[in-house]
Amino acid sequence: MTGRLLGSGRSADVYEIDEAWVLRRDREGWGDAAAEGAVMAYVREHGYPVPRVRPSGSRTELVVERLAGPTMLAVLLSGEMGAEEGGALLASLLRRLHAVPGRDPADPGARVLHLDLHPDNVMLTPDGPRVIDWTNAEDGPPGLDWAMSAVILAQVAVGEMPDVHALLAALLADPSELTEDGLAEALRRRALNPTMSHREVELLGEAEKLIRRLTGL
Repeated sequence: MTGRLLGSGRSADVYEIDEAWVLRRDREGWGDAAAEGAVMAYVREHGYPVPRVRPSGSRTELVVERLAGPTMLAVLLSGEMGAEEGGALLASLLRRLHAVPGRDPADPGARVLHLDLHPDNVMLTPDGPRVIDWTNAEDGPPGLDWAMSAVILAQVAVGEMPDVHALLAALLADPSELTEDGLAEALRRRALNPTMSHREVELLGEAEKLIRRLTGL
């Protein structure tokens, strides 16, 4: 049994179970909770900061450790964290993730990719940041992960929140893994994302231009 609704995103709701655990339920039926939980358990075993997970027996429900603390987005909006610090934190989380050994011995260059790492998917707990929402995670080249985070932020920067420009610039201050192929694939995936509005898709061209200006790609 689940308790009260704690929050809702574009495709999922989070419910209280008890003081230690919450249940995330996919409303649209797109996700694979078992696969997502396996990715989270794998990176956690290698020291990456993610919540604990436990089996739920459902493809659309994931039982996750209940975390204390605000999202990174909330702290940025309140002014308690500056854009430069926020961008540097996102960059460090990407680098730490890509330092985790890949899961496919046949593809030594592949790493676990989050593919949705942005300030609303980072919880700032008393024990440090924790990365949540691994629905999109897969194995692949790190350049795609960098590009997805950059495109997400760039869409916001050229849209309703130009202040995010500074956050994006800090993320890309040392874009060692951002690649041309990664950027092209990230733009393609965002354009096909069914949760995106028509306006968000329209902003992709300007978002790409901003990323290229900042990186010289």
